[in-house]
Amino acid sequence: MAAFLQKPLVSAALCWRLERRDGITLGFTSHDRDLEVSGLVYRAAPGMLPSSISLKDGFEPDNLDIKGALTSDLIRGEDLRAGRWDDAAVSIFMADWEVPDQVMAIARGALGDVSIRGEAFEVELKGPTTELDRPVVEQTSPECRANLGDKRCRIDMAARTRITRVTSLIGEDVVEVASAAGGGAYAYGRLRWMSGANSGLSGAILASVGAELTLREPPPFAPVEGDLVEIVEGCDKRLETCAGRFANAANFRGEPHLPGVDLLTRYPGA
Repeated sequence: MAAFLQKPLVSAALCWRLERRDGITLGFTSHDRDLEVSGLVYRAAPGMLPSSISLKDGFEPDNLDIKGALTSDLIRGEDLRAGRWDDAAVSIFMADWEVPDQVMAIARGALGDVSIRGEAFEVELKGPTTELDRPVVEQTSPECRANLGDKRCRIDMAARTRITRVTSLIGEDVVEVASAAGGGAYAYGRLRWMSGANSGLSGAILASVGAELTLREPPPFAPVEGDLVEIVEGCDKRLETCAGRFANAANFRGEPHLPGVDLLTRYPGA
């Protein structure tokens, strides 16, 4: 128990620390003025309000909701909709507003579902125990369950990652870049925006023909010619592609020859 809670007159304030995946860290507090805790300034606006916090010693998921007003440029509705705050790390603690460095941790987790209503937002905080809901073992599948370049795939992605610029906007979900590998190498890959209105956001590439890339979804904000992007090659996760294109069949993580529930329907002319 923090010492400041034992005083006759308690001077406590709730604080939230939010760290986005792109490294941007913000702090907010329920106090009526800004507080500086461990070098980070916790803003009194837009003053977020948490639901009741209930901590359990079991394995049930600890979830709570945080509500707030979109009254600050620090948290904008368009950024919430674009996904900039998805899975942001959150820590909630109580601080002594007279001596802000005296704190007591309350909860931590990651931001979950976000809903926006008018000039207000509501977001769910997922506690660490939500990880227990994930499957313990993998299910069999004809496609590879590894991701291209991860520790199970082991493909070196240094030569398959390229930084280039957008040279033309063909459609809302089709862009042309200055340089790209041929042969549809970027299908099922990723495009990360490194400048412009979409900076820090990324999306899946559905198909590529030469330097023309078709995105799975249009970017949240309108791009412009000259935007800097990082494009990463992709894989369709088939054994034929793994062996023929990457010469990596030894690390294939699927079961393409295992009979499935549709075995009886596999006949000529089906």
